[in-house]
Amino acid sequence: MLPWKRVLRPLAALLLTAAAVAVPATSAQASGAPSSGWNDYSCKPSAAHPRPVVLVHGTLGNSVDNWLGLAPYLKVRGYCVFSLDYGRLEGVPFFHGLGPIEESAAELRDFVDKVLAATGAAETDVVGHSQGGMMPRWYLRFLGGAAKVNALVGIAPSNHGTDMNGFTNLLPYFPGAADLLSKHTPALADQVVGSDFLKRLNAGGDTVPGVRYTVIATRYDEVVTSWRNQYLSGPDVRNVLLQDLCPVDLSEHVAIGLADRIAFHEVANALDPGRAVPTTCASAFS
Repeated sequence: MLPWKRVLRPLAALLLTAAAVAVPATSAQASGAPSSGWNDYSCKPSAAHPRPVVLVHGTLGNSVDNWLGLAPYLKVRGYCVFSLDYGRLEGVPFFHGLGPIEESAAELRDFVDKVLAATGAAETDVVGHSQGGMMPRWYLRFLGGAAKVNALVGIAPSNHGTDMNGFTNLLPYFPGAADLLSKHTPALADQVVGSDFLKRLNAGGDTVPGVRYTVIATRYDEVVTSWRNQYLSGPDVRNVLLQDLCPVDLSEHVAIGLADRIAFHEVANALDPGRAVPTTCASAFS
């Protein structure tokens, strides 16, 4: 393939995604989280796991599909588990996390309040994939979340943005492309390296006092690039590279959040560090 085709094809795909969601659908059908298993509002946290876990999906995800692996994994280990849909655009069913991230953080705030009221817990733990691992930091910093969240676990989070392997650097060369992203898919524009949103989020440091942070990244991430942009700096931060836990794990951006039991094992360790068991390749079978 000619070099210019390798450059233009991914950029075209990015722009087509924005254009596609801008076209109204004939009917909108919001995805609903399961009414049994997880999102069970009668669940009461145990002494062993006193905090409910809130799962926050990524861009173009939803409260069900993103968590078909991790939610049951945590539920069977005794956690009360909840997930929400956020960042929904009118006329776009199933594919969420596309609205302005500041507004999505307010939706998370309201959902956490709902979970805490139902469970009677004083705090929750938050686990998010991709945008869902970064967006809660706005809630923690600006919307009072630090008083209600004990730990934030980000799986391949877009903490310091993505350049999509350098393709976003080409946006200025395509008149109107950046405006198209900002208008029709605000969350995509917010996650580009150097965006105004990320500058405000990360000004003054990556963390807030009183919250434990864990980042689980994969060397093979092709969406949040460079993968080192996922890492956080500050007190109470643990940055983990999946391949340091299991060198033969080839999971990329999607797989690490949807189906990687090695990553899931490390999530469980982050939620309960007092009972943590070292994560290895064998954790895929535990």
